[in-house]
Amino acid sequence: MDPVPQTRPQTAPALRRAPVQQRSAERLARILDACAVLLDETGYERLSTRAVAVRAGVPIGSVYRFFGNKRAMVAALALRNLDRYAERVSERLAATPLLDAHGAIDGVLDEFIAMKRTVPGFALVDFGVPAALPGEASDSSPGNTSDEISGAEGDTAIGDDEGDTAIGDDEGGSRGEVEDPNRLVAERICGLLATHLGRPADEELHRKVLVGVETADALVRLAFRADPAGDPALVDETRLLLHAYLGPSLS
Repeated sequence: MDPVPQTRPQTAPALRRAPVQQRSAERLARILDACAVLLDETGYERLSTRAVAVRAGVPIGSVYRFFGNKRAMVAALALRNLDRYAERVSERLAATPLLDAHGAIDGVLDEFIAMKRTVPGFALVDFGVPAALPGEASDSSPGNTSDEISGAEGDTAIGDDEGDTAIGDDEGGSRGEVEDPNRLVAERICGLLATHLGRPADEELHRKVLVGVETADALVRLAFRADPAGDPALVDETRLLLHAYLGPSLS
């Protein structure tokens, strides 16, 4: 059985330049992979575009080709996480087409928990960007000079697109902020559940799923504060709450 259709095409991060060539897309993926690993190692406050470039094995100019600062980079990572989460849920629902409402809810929750436990950077940045640091308007790491941005270490300047598509001036590179990430998650999950269970994704279901997403987000965060692997008892309580609240609307 084919995966359940997603509610819309993959979420496109607001990049300075959208990669067109395969080489550029692979470089962007390496940058985001490195960003995720470093979030686990250093946290958001100590994350820097220079450190990401070093870990990814790319010139610093390559990072600035796509992102004006680390917030934009982390926002792109969060949106990639959302796409991958939706893909995982879609594939899980497709693999077990006879799931009832409770089974579908379990799939949505279990994939979120699994990503919290296994996906680099996801424990800190799942679908949204951490709160801005005091005075944070651009990359907070020292030494990010205009020379680096325009093409350090042999990389080409941002104006040389190597076939990539320019998106526009982001006035400092802050675009890409994920606004109200739980609404984005709820939109995707609502469509997936409605399609799988054969019911309309109407306004009431959107509201119910949004409340479920907000509640689950808070409780899962509590579970992972209590236990780095996610406190099993708190995860079970979250599951029971979602069954009781969402189950009747999905049946």
